[in-house]
Amino acid sequence: MRQEFLPFSTPTIGDDEIAEVVDSLKSGWITTGPKVKRFEEEFKAYVGSPFAVPLSSATAGLHLTLLALKIQPGDEIITTPMTFASTVSMIILCGGKPVLVDIEPGTLNLDISKIREKITPRTRAIIPVHFAGQSCDMDPLFALAREFGLTIIEDAAHAAGTEYKGKRIGSLETISIFSFHPNKNITTGEGGMVCTRDESLAEEVSLLKFHGMSREAWKRFAASGTPNYDIMLPGYKYNMMDIQAAIGIHQLPKLDQFIARRTAIAEYYNHAFADVPELALPAYAPYEQRHAWHLYTPLVRIEQLRIDRDQFMNELKKLNIGSGLHYKAIHHHAWYRENLPQEAASLPNADYASDRILSLPLFPKMGDDDARDVVEAVKTVIAGNRK
Repeated sequence: MRQEFLPFSTPTIGDDEIAEVVDSLKSGWITTGPKVKRFEEEFKAYVGSPFAVPLSSATAGLHLTLLALKIQPGDEIITTPMTFASTVSMIILCGGKPVLVDIEPGTLNLDISKIREKITPRTRAIIPVHFAGQSCDMDPLFALAREFGLTIIEDAAHAAGTEYKGKRIGSLETISIFSFHPNKNITTGEGGMVCTRDESLAEEVSLLKFHGMSREAWKRFAASGTPNYDIMLPGYKYNMMDIQAAIGIHQLPKLDQFIARRTAIAEYYNHAFADVPELALPAYAPYEQRHAWHLYTPLVRIEQLRIDRDQFMNELKKLNIGSGLHYKAIHHHAWYRENLPQEAASLPNADYASDRILSLPLFPKMGDDDARDVVEAVKTVIAGNRK
């Protein structure tokens, strides 16, 4: 058994990031300023989006996007049950009605073939989640959107660096919302970005993120600025700070190498676990894509074991291997069981995955020995708990 605990994820922060944060602190400019603008420009160039709005979180991006789209009470938005709560919570907090569609059993992405039957005259948008960093199949989604006049909002929290048929997520004819939480493929501590080809939507999200002030309101404190300002509409306080962007500026150039290392570890897991029947391994989608491998999420076939998924995770912890839970299906949480009840067996693939999924350690600083320790621990737990 390894001597030190291995977490399921930890950010890869280098000296460049630390020096840039220190520079921000010494400069006296720590809130929204020139480094946020630089990160915005560099991120939108990386993904290939003409407009980008940096924010305090991806949750803020979902909230403001739905507000900018003028979602009304009763408007229906189709999404997946296998996602973090914010995807569905923001729909509800904006007055909308989440409509859950089941997932594919292998990729755990939204099952596009099941969407049509859930579309009604009240449907306004579809929110696909690029689960674990693998792109949903966007072409049939676009076809549905054109046919029914719907908006596609990509929950791209897992998908910085993900590509679909040679195009980076963030460059498509959608609204894409990224996360820079510490366990994501790049981080700003906390943070998010809305990318879009719609200039008017970008402008409204920019106004909403900071009290309804003009997009360049931070410049009023610069030498060339003026302290006077105007409020264009009632807004929120969701701005990114320079001390956050200072980290992101140096994370972004490392993203491709981070993904390469994550991919190497994921492929090692796939090979090492190929002969373990008690695990259902993540599947690659059949279309051209680049998987960003934000998470590695096998399903534990608990029907073949004497322990359940939570006990499995606890046994790993005893062997100094951390794990995560991404995710318990949204309709299995207490509030949603009561307020968004689903018909029995209406989401069978999500139900199955929800009871069996776990996230194994996957981050760029992991060494080969760390990955081997994970494989050994998983196999040890399985061997000791077979029926």
